[in-house]
Amino acid sequence: MKFYEASSTIRATPGAIWEILIDGPSYSTWDNGVVRVEGRILPGETIKVVSEANPDRTFPVKVSEWRPGESMEWSGGMPLGLFRGVRTFSLRPSGDGTTAFKVREEYTGPLLGMIWRTIPDLGPSFAKFADGLKRHVEQRQGANT
Repeated sequence: MKFYEASSTIRATPGAIWEILIDGPSYSTWDNGVVRVEGRILPGETIKVVSEANPDRTFPVKVSEWRPGESMEWSGGMPLGLFRGVRTFSLRPSGDGTTAFKVREEYTGPLLGMIWRTIPDLGPSFAKFADGLKRHVEQRQGANT
């Protein structure tokens, strides 16, 4: 297994953050490393994601887990489990008005070694997403107070 992950502490409730995470069309309006999300981010739906790290490629993923205000997973890959990626978004309230946010993508499968060599370093992209989400949510919270 290989993975990338990033986290941030956000001054907002999990519910306020969740609203942003499930609003796919708005991803392109905040600095998060995602060019666009096509489709509806809802349980069982397949969405298409285009990232700045690889803007010439569209990644179809299924919203495979859905726990509102807590976590969701997007999963995709090759048939027969030859290569699989699972991205998990998690939110944990800290009790002091902040929420711990983490995004992690794990890669598995028999072709992982070969495919891993072709994947660009996504560490900066994951950090950009976590930092961008923090800024966007906190700015939005400031505008609503």
